[in-house]
Amino acid sequence: MPSLKEVKSKINGVKKTAQITKAMNMVASAKLRGAQEKMESFRPYTAKFNEAMSNLAGGSMSGSFELMDQRPVQTVELVVITSDRGLCGSFNSNIVKLVEKKTREYEADGKAVSYVCVGKKGYQALRKTGKVRKSYLDIMGTFQMFNAREIAGEAAENFLSGGSDLVEVIFGEFRSVATQAPTSTDLLPVKPVVDESAEEQKISGEYIYEPSAEEIMEVLLPLYLNVLVYHAMLEVGASEHAARMTAMDNATNACKDIISNLTILYNKARQAAITAELMDIVGGAEALKKA
Repeated sequence: MPSLKEVKSKINGVKKTAQITKAMNMVASAKLRGAQEKMESFRPYTAKFNEAMSNLAGGSMSGSFELMDQRPVQTVELVVITSDRGLCGSFNSNIVKLVEKKTREYEADGKAVSYVCVGKKGYQALRKTGKVRKSYLDIMGTFQMFNAREIAGEAAENFLSGGSDLVEVIFGEFRSVATQAPTSTDLLPVKPVVDESAEEQKISGEYIYEPSAEEIMEVLLPLYLNVLVYHAMLEVGASEHAARMTAMDNATNACKDIISNLTILYNKARQAAITAELMDIVGGAEALKKA
């Protein structure tokens, strides 16, 4: 049985750890509120942008722009968005698992795969594969729209130069404080989402645009890529804080359980020490009587 000093030292150490995890939980909770508000306010903008692109992009227009060029897929690029910091449970590892799964599927079909890593954790997990073409590190804590513009522009440039035939964005989607699911969405070639239910409710007819729809699309396509990437980064930002809050709460509860078990062990050790001292006293008293 460990000594009283050793057990007491362990209890103090675990109590300090619990204080740290509780503080981190509170910090993550405060940051989550701001990140969640920003994400939820941007979702309607993304949905409206998708609707506008759906109205503009007719079937006959898909071949008019290089960014909408549907060609045989030989090379695939995955834009992997994770956090820069850890201590958020399995959030980042779940995203990496989805990346690895998609990589196996594409390579089984004879396609070459490359990565663009946004966030340090994804880069650290995937750099050993030798497939990382570009990385953006230490930006997820303070990212802005210009960061999304740079990432989308790099992916579009590589697509236009023939470096990739298909580009997907893989990120953690915020569904609730308790649930953050890894998901993927197509980035290039651009395929605007068409809401079939909304299409049924629309009055038949064509819109007349001024300037022409082609000129508007020429401007909107790069913006559309920026919106998709920025939306994914916002989702990851909120999901990271939610996952960290949950992980730190679980860690704090685990510390409490450890402290409870160590306290029981401490009491047993203390009782054993007291019993041993009493036995020594009684033994000494008996020896004096016999003397």
